[in-house]
Amino acid sequence: MEEDTGKSLHVGGATGRIQGASHSLVDYNRAGIPLIEIVTKPVEGIGARTPQVARAVVGEIREIVRGLGVSEARMERGQLRCDANLSLRRSPDVPFGTRSETKNVNSLRSVERAFTYEIRRQAALLTDGGTVVQETRHFHEDNGSTTSGRIKEEAEDYRYFPEPDLVPVAPPAEWVQKLRAALPERPSERRRRLQSEWGFSDKDMASAVGAGAVDLIEATVAAGTTSDTARKWWLGELARRANENGLDLDAQGVTPAQIAELQSLVDSGRLNDKLARQVLEGVLAGEGSPTEVVQARGLEVVSDTGALSAAVDEAIAANPDVADKIRAGKVAAAGALVGAVMKATKGSADAKTVRDLILEKLGTV
Repeated sequence: MEEDTGKSLHVGGATGRIQGASHSLVDYNRAGIPLIEIVTKPVEGIGARTPQVARAVVGEIREIVRGLGVSEARMERGQLRCDANLSLRRSPDVPFGTRSETKNVNSLRSVERAFTYEIRRQAALLTDGGTVVQETRHFHEDNGSTTSGRIKEEAEDYRYFPEPDLVPVAPPAEWVQKLRAALPERPSERRRRLQSEWGFSDKDMASAVGAGAVDLIEATVAAGTTSDTARKWWLGELARRANENGLDLDAQGVTPAQIAELQSLVDSGRLNDKLARQVLEGVLAGEGSPTEVVQARGLEVVSDTGALSAAVDEAIAANPDVADKIRAGKVAAAGALVGAVMKATKGSADAKTVRDLILEKLGTV
């Protein structure tokens, strides 16, 4: 446990680092904020799975911190950071090699990318007969690389020294037991409970955990939708957008309550899937709630037969061969006319209403 200190801001350079900067400023706004530093034991024998395991470990720590109410642990806000330490060895029979420490990695995705890069860098260096230097390194979000920061050849470089104002703390055993008894549900136990409540398969739950979507799905269900539809949104459209933009799933600017509201518009028939994705774009762009975006953009399913009749007539007139097939009893061909109407109405028509109108106009019902 410690307190945050001032933050150095290096100004005038191209990278924001001290190298090449013309001057430095110090930001004391966070000075005195309490910090907890967690140092793990070396995790051995995981080989090529190291980046994924590291991401999972940091994710588990984040879940524990959130479950305890210690912090929101939002990495993009600096509430949780990871210093990624890595060293390689050819087999379990030899000592660990020299390690590198990539400082202040600020997302689960970046933790995985930083380890991936460092494994490749160190392996290439050692294969070519080079030597890994003990140092701190900086991670670059734009290309997933790391660059050298400060060389630390010896442990003495850390300048360890006794703190004269701190005395040993020995809490009474009874107090420790009382605290343990008051601890909330463990993240692993919570995941098992939620998996049972939601009816997810092991694969479904593993995907949700891997994407960092468990809290988001739970909050979306609590806001009024089903677990399946919540999973569909977070692990489908939103996961795709997060990957494209290099963001964690929960850092996109859309809330579980908004996703539940969006799904309720679909369930009520006001939106179809295509329109719902357009509404989501508006929400992500900061245009308001799903309902506000629907109203502002005029994105709502048209199911009024009077409003759709002209579009259906135009589709029939433009596709006489298809119309003849339907009149002859091949009602499956109506799908082509439905598609034409949907295209003409930019996806706003209610597909079932359009199909019923087509069959009615062609005398098959």
